Amino acid sequence: MNRQLCTFNVGDHQFGVDVLSVQEILGEQQMTPVPRAPEVVRGLINLRGQILTALDLRRRLSLPPAPATISPMNIIVELPDGSVSLLVDQVGDVLDVRDELFETAPATLDASVQEVISGVCKLPDRLLLILNIEAATEVSHRTPPPSERN
Repeated sequence: MNRQLCTFNVGDHQFGVDVLSVQEILGEQQMTPVPRAPEVVRGLINLRGQILTALDLRRRLSLPPAPATISPMNIIVELPDGSVSLLVDQVGDVLDVRDELFETAPATLDASVQEVISGVCKLPDRLLLILNIEAATEVSHRTPPPSERN
């Protein structure tokens, strides 16, 4: 059996999510900052009257900010409680992948990556990390003190 995955890049990592979880993909959007929100919450976007939280996957993965030459893309994903925007560096292709290519994540992956993936898919030319949307969108309610914020 095959699964279709929408692929995207965050830093040097390539991820995939089930295409059925993706509502839509948008370019850079105007964002309203949320005071005292956890650092992973970049802000709120208005999607045709629907207010969505935009989560920065670079921050979630403890990666440095994107270079100024990269405009973040918004992948709108559906969760049981509503939709959320995942900010990524670049959106790739939709891949049709056979189930037998999926494996558990290797222990050598960075801990911040391991906690947001459900496994990996071995492709001929690369390793595709399968994003666990629920884990990736789990937001700590700890507000960092001003000295820890960017």
